[in-house]
Amino acid sequence: MTMAGNLRKVTGLGRAGGLRRVARLARRLPRVDLNHHARSPLGSSVVNCVTYEDGVRVPECADLFSAVERVRKKGEGFVWLGLHEPTDSEFAGIAELFHLHPLAVEDAVEAHQRPKVERYGETLFAVFKTVCYVEHEKLTATSEVVDTGEIMVFVGEDFVITVRHGRHGSLGPLREELEATPRQLAKGPAAVLHAIADHVVDDYLSVTDSVQADIDQVEADVFAENGARADPGRIYQMKRELLELKRAVVPLARPMEELTTRPIRVIAPEIQTYFRDVLDHLMRAKEQIAAFDELLNSILQAHLAQVTVAQNEDMRKITAWAAVIAVPTMVCGVYGMNFDHMPELHWRFGYPLVIGVISVACLVLYRGFRRNGWL
Repeated sequence: MTMAGNLRKVTGLGRAGGLRRVARLARRLPRVDLNHHARSPLGSSVVNCVTYEDGVRVPECADLFSAVERVRKKGEGFVWLGLHEPTDSEFAGIAELFHLHPLAVEDAVEAHQRPKVERYGETLFAVFKTVCYVEHEKLTATSEVVDTGEIMVFVGEDFVITVRHGRHGSLGPLREELEATPRQLAKGPAAVLHAIADHVVDDYLSVTDSVQADIDQVEADVFAENGARADPGRIYQMKRELLELKRAVVPLARPMEELTTRPIRVIAPEIQTYFRDVLDHLMRAKEQIAAFDELLNSILQAHLAQVTVAQNEDMRKITAWAAVIAVPTMVCGVYGMNFDHMPELHWRFGYPLVIGVISVACLVLYRGFRRNGWL
């Protein structure tokens, strides 16, 4: 099918009707350079708006409406619109212009979605959880290790819309890398979707490597000489942070499999081959997270066993000292009953003899407990 035929399906109005709709929206809002998001008529959420033809950036088409009009009139190229945490009102005009499904628009604005890939007509909607490792000098029971965000991607025949939520995950460097390889970018919006997926999954691997260093440190502290005194709160904190990472990585496996196997109109078969490599990296990150979870469970069990052993050792020491103290307590208790007729009560050497007997008995008990490892 020709590009014009595809565009008629995308717009639902035909080429002429689609361009008239663009013109009406253009008249409704002032034409402002969207590269300057602070002056954007769509709000400060617009990060960038760029047109690409044959993988090359078109510098003179920075206005959204003129860019869409140019792409649909020529029947080639695509528009990449980047947004950051848009509101309903800021996204309304964009949703109308590109005929985005209301459910997908709602997910993109409200965020807090599970990783997924959904098709709404000729538009593909993908949700990726982004992760970032939070640097810290020392891991504590309250340290934040993993910070998460989201990237929503709308992919059509002639447009890509990225909606980012969170403090990290900027796509600026990724855009520059793609522009440095026009041959890949010329493959269309699907190439941008692949680059975003690859970028997100590579971050997963980077974060898992950093998390492994924290887990290794916790493991070393637990199995140190005074490991029983280690703070168990750090282990629970690592498990909570690992759970946050797991929620980002694991649910993405099924959507990524769909991108590699199921035929999708906006993704050419040659691009699906690239998604297989992304899926392979994702599965590696998933396996690492599962291994970390098992390792933390083992570390926690080992720590609890160490605490139990330490408590048993403390109880043995207390019992041994109680046995040693019981000897003078018993002897002094007997001679403290104040009976008149008691042996050695008026003997001159009675007191030194009792003290000597008590000392010898305590020394024998002490050496016996010491030999058996109780003291």
